[in-house]
Amino acid sequence: MNWRAVRAIYKFEMARAWRTLLQSVVSPVLSTSLYFVVFGAAIGSRISEINGVSYGTFIVPGLIMLSVLTQSISNASFGIYFPKFSGTIYELLSAPVSFFEAVLGYVGAAATKSIILGLIILATAGLFVPLHILHPFWMITFLVLTAVTFSLFGFIIGVWADNFEKLQVIPLLVVTPLTFLGGSFYSIDMLPPGWQTIALFNPVVYLISGFRWSFYEISDVSLGVSLALTLTFLVLCMITIWLIFRTGYRLKN
Repeated sequence: MNWRAVRAIYKFEMARAWRTLLQSVVSPVLSTSLYFVVFGAAIGSRISEINGVSYGTFIVPGLIMLSVLTQSISNASFGIYFPKFSGTIYELLSAPVSFFEAVLGYVGAAATKSIILGLIILATAGLFVPLHILHPFWMITFLVLTAVTFSLFGFIIGVWADNFEKLQVIPLLVVTPLTFLGGSFYSIDMLPPGWQTIALFNPVVYLISGFRWSFYEISDVSLGVSLALTLTFLVLCMITIWLIFRTGYRLKN
């Protein structure tokens, strides 16, 4: 394992985040704060509580997942796409660095930034509503797994995209709607029976459900199912990236 190469990629990507601190941290935190103000005032006044938890407190895990998902994809996809765009990808491909080491550096940095952001949003949420984390271990586990999994997914998007427009297509038109419809702001038990069945085909439901369980021990699906599907998606992303480097798919375009 060439840890120097991994560390160099990791430090470069982390340094880019600090150079764009306003976009990387301040903007997502401000957006989340606005969600609290808008949803807490507009909807919270009409929904007193869900499953014994006040509405403002109930939406905290969903808001954290919303930011972690989008930022993980954005950080990882841009991290690998920009070297392709600028042509510096050839330096990486010609260097004595294995695909595992390259992915570890890029994905590790993207996941780290998302985890830090998630914890900052968690602390920010504590300024608005009282928080109780009943299972800190599982909270951290789901946070890390989600950040790593969607950073891998973002890496795949960055390799697939051949322009800046494609870089935003899947996050904006697929991931964000799935997150909003995945129970970020409500429990799927509140939906009509037919829509509850449809919602179970949304993979984000399982991420948010497991993460919310770690806070309040309430969930739309069991913890085991949430964890199993998260790990399944993680493995699928790892296999896809392995195939990308094995075939050289679009890495030189």
